[in-house]
Amino acid sequence: MNTPAHLLIGAAAFARPPHGRVLWAALLGSLLPDLSLYVMAGTSLYVLGIPPSVVFDQLYFSDSWQTVFAIDNSFIIWGTALLVGMWRGWQVLIVAASAGLLHLTMDFLLHAGDGRPQFWPISDWVFRSPVSYWDSNHHALWVAPVSAAACVACYVVLWRRGMPAWAKAFFAVLLMAELWVARQWFLFF
Repeated sequence: MNTPAHLLIGAAAFARPPHGRVLWAALLGSLLPDLSLYVMAGTSLYVLGIPPSVVFDQLYFSDSWQTVFAIDNSFIIWGTALLVGMWRGWQVLIVAASAGLLHLTMDFLLHAGDGRPQFWPISDWVFRSPVSYWDSNHHALWVAPVSAAACVACYVVLWRRGMPAWAKAFFAVLLMAELWVARQWFLFF
């Protein structure tokens, strides 16, 4: 899934109440599994000047990048964080880890040829889902509208919970970004 979708869905699922530390924890947990991709791709594209085809067709699948993805997308690490949060009674860690695990679960189900090894350090195995959120060869034309509708529903849920004005604006921007990206998948993939 796209990162804006993860943020909307993670916040709707776990940010109760949708403000303060709980909201920030849900956002952080929803973002962290994708953050390394943004940092590495952004540095490669905009600092090092590497062409997008090299970044996304070669570097993305390289052993070094996949090792980073294995760590920040590990069900083992995120599950351990959740267990520690539950053991210690740390609500912020419970919310962040839960949002992270939800992110990983959605990615597990929606990455057809670009999945990540999500059971590190136990295994480097990568699940190749028959369904993709972006690749029309793997049903993305069905997934994208469902994902977009889920994001709209999550925004409505968050709105009704009484978010502060800044959060309503932030999530509106995320929703618009998600709808724009879903449109792009239809046009180009």
